[in-house]
Amino acid sequence: MADTRRPLSPHLQVYKWQVQMMTSILHRATGIVLALGSAIIVWGLTALAGGDAAFAAFKACAGSAPGLLILFGWTWAFGYHLCNGIRHLVQDTGAGYAIPQFVRSSWLSVIGSLVITLLVWAYVLNSGGAA
Repeated sequence: MADTRRPLSPHLQVYKWQVQMMTSILHRATGIVLALGSAIIVWGLTALAGGDAAFAAFKACAGSAPGLLILFGWTWAFGYHLCNGIRHLVQDTGAGYAIPQFVRSSWLSVIGSLVITLLVWAYVLNSGGAA
């Protein structure tokens, strides 16, 4: 008979939060955000194919404050998932598993995603995009 007094599997509240845990959770979350956000891309492309009125409606929605916030967040999710995916590819070769390298590459994924996001949005806003 199984011992029902034994502890359950430890959860997030048991472990001390570390950057490695955060990057693992963020990688999964950004994958979900990218999958859901692809519907916005499909909507934009469909509106573009639908003519001027449909695309004007899309631009009005995407250019609103909530729309820009969603697009900015989606851009960051893309940048983060890209950087962390590259980190995982490097680790698939067997490199970067020492704790200092693992922590450094985790922080580089976060910092790299912020740099990519800022560069993309600097270009968008300077070229007259974003509505």
